[in-house]
Amino acid sequence: MSTRRRSSITTRITLFTGVVALLLCSLVATMLMFSINRFVTDSLIEEITAAGGRVAVQIERNQLDYPLAQRRSRNLQVVDSKGKVVASTPGLYGKPPMATFTPDGMNVSTSVVCGGDFLIGECDIVVAQWAHRGGEKWIVYSASPTVSPLVDPWLATAVIGGMAVLAGTITYIGHRIVTVSLKPVTAVRTELDEINANSLDRRVPVSPGDDEIHELADSVNRTLARLEGAMERQRQFTADASHELRTPLAGLRVQLEEARLHPGETDLNDLLTHSLSDLDRLQSIITDLLLLAKIECSPPKLRERVDLATLVRAEVSRRADTQKVRLVLAPEVPIDVVPGQIGRAVTNLLDNAERHARETVVVEVRANGEGAEVIVDDDGEGVAEADRGRIFERFARLDAARSRDRGGTGLGLAIARSIAHAHDGTLQVGTSPSGGARFVLRLHKAAPGDDVRERIRDSS
Repeated sequence: MSTRRRSSITTRITLFTGVVALLLCSLVATMLMFSINRFVTDSLIEEITAAGGRVAVQIERNQLDYPLAQRRSRNLQVVDSKGKVVASTPGLYGKPPMATFTPDGMNVSTSVVCGGDFLIGECDIVVAQWAHRGGEKWIVYSASPTVSPLVDPWLATAVIGGMAVLAGTITYIGHRIVTVSLKPVTAVRTELDEINANSLDRRVPVSPGDDEIHELADSVNRTLARLEGAMERQRQFTADASHELRTPLAGLRVQLEEARLHPGETDLNDLLTHSLSDLDRLQSIITDLLLLAKIECSPPKLRERVDLATLVRAEVSRRADTQKVRLVLAPEVPIDVVPGQIGRAVTNLLDNAERHARETVVVEVRANGEGAEVIVDDDGEGVAEADRGRIFERFARLDAARSRDRGGTGLGLAIARSIAHAHDGTLQVGTSPSGGARFVLRLHKAAPGDDVRERIRDSS
């Protein structure tokens, strides 16, 4: 299958520059030749007018001198008051008057006459002037061929040649500017062609200056940095997931192999209990991994409008130990969310708080301007300042958490933050009033009078 190859940007811009330069130079050449033609024509009219005026003065003085014209290409005629030609240049001997118009109220009148007494196909500029003799009004006609549109072949050649050189120069300059301007783009493309998954630490060259290409290269480098970070996180996540999955599998394998080697010494009920515990842990990890992948790959779209306080109260009521949780819920805090996902985020925060609390977990729901907040406080040891960014990483457990962990997968807080981000919200950790940890889930409040289902249907 043949593919259509488009010309490069350099070729297209050079071609465009050349065409525009050629058109502009052609326009300038035309205007210049028109101006020169107009100037030469005006000068010619002044000259033949002066020649006719000289003859008119001679007629009035009755001192007509020959030859009447001082140039071979000039023609003159003297016509008396009866319309008879009484004197003319040699080329018009025996011919009638070269023109029929008269000055009529003016001393001088000018017109262009074609054919007649002149050569076939030739047009002449004719100037008519009054001459007074013996009380009569005579007419002096002076004429010269019209000026050629090109004025002079050598002049026209020089003008056209100069404009062609100017158009070529402009085109070349445009080509050089485009070539130099796009050279950094070629360098960026060449570097990008060589970058792969094993060399994401490489960066494209950034051109000096502060133009669009500089910004493009800088943006590409930032994108590469994000890709490198994402790949590094993916590698780390894969390694951590492999480790987390391998641990219960190894424990399960050891127990089964020991039971096979010593069947008489194995308590079947104890073996099944430990095996099911390891399988439960595997199932929890796999379920959490699938949920993370689902949240990050497909942002939530099927949202519903719910009251945040009602949602939190429902999640707390499902817990086995509700006596440990104290609720401070502000009513009428509507949000547009996927209830199941926000419920899972709240559950994960409650699991984390109960795992580290000494006695009490406080859950507060409140409106904060255009936002809605779920605040989960515990009275445990809290989270050190240096660990507050790391605590949301996948499979991340602090030392204190590891020693007091009761079945967590290490994905709870990572899932909660991913859910918050998928809903254009945030999840942050700080210090509670009792000195423990405070987790704040911030979401956007629903706009009043807006139907979320109708809005989602319109956008789909």
